[in-house]
Amino acid sequence: MTLLQLIVLAAVQGFTEFLPISSSGHLILVPAVADWPDQGLLIDVAVHLGTLLAVVAYFWRDVAGLFSGLLKLARGRRDPSTRLVVHLIIGTIPIVVAGGVLFALDLVDLLRSPEVIAWTTLGFGILLYVADRLFLRVRKLEQMTLGHAAIIGGAQILSLVPGTSRSGVTMTAARMLGFERRDAARFSMLLSVPTIFAAGLLVASDISKLESVGNVTEAAIAGVLAFGFAMLAIAALLAWLRQATFGPFALYRLVLGGALLIWIYGFDSIGLV
Repeated sequence: MTLLQLIVLAAVQGFTEFLPISSSGHLILVPAVADWPDQGLLIDVAVHLGTLLAVVAYFWRDVAGLFSGLLKLARGRRDPSTRLVVHLIIGTIPIVVAGGVLFALDLVDLLRSPEVIAWTTLGFGILLYVADRLFLRVRKLEQMTLGHAAIIGGAQILSLVPGTSRSGVTMTAARMLGFERRDAARFSMLLSVPTIFAAGLLVASDISKLESVGNVTEAAIAGVLAFGFAMLAIAALLAWLRQATFGPFALYRLVLGGALLIWIYGFDSIGLV
């Protein structure tokens, strides 16, 4: 792969993993639109590892608190850190189970098409806008219940469909439950740690079956770049949500979804000519 391809793929994964606009959808679309060969499993694992390390580095205090919470939970103690651990476990179980089933049945690639990405990008963009504008903003992360975590975790299953966006659908669900924007984003990002880790293990198991996995140097470059881009994306999103809304991201999804439909079906098929 060329350096330009590595930079583009790393930027796409790094920026879109935590923004509510779908990383998987963009990673599928980039080679399709640019007419590039598929980047392969090793690059996929590398850029996902880069984003995983980015969220761990950015929220290192929270992650350290989670390890502390795990130890306290094992000892039967209860405090805010143990509650957050339990909520993340509950939120992760649904997608691990559903993703494991799809992987075992070899159905992961069934919906990886531009048509599916176009419609999910459009539909879930509208849903994000509605959730952000119409639902109350009254809850903080500390007020989350087991039921809230289960609902957000259940919604995360939808992200197995490319174009839906894992971060987007979890933030949408959290907003519908009344959580403030920054808290919705923070929980979504923390939820990405076990989710990306589990997904990485599944993909890595596929790599072990291949005789040739590609250029390790290219993968390392892509991973480091994805880490940097992801750190920028996390900082930018949280800064933006201090005083602004998810509106621009919803608008981006509407424009992208509409553009993809035009690209796929043509102007005449949607009544524009």
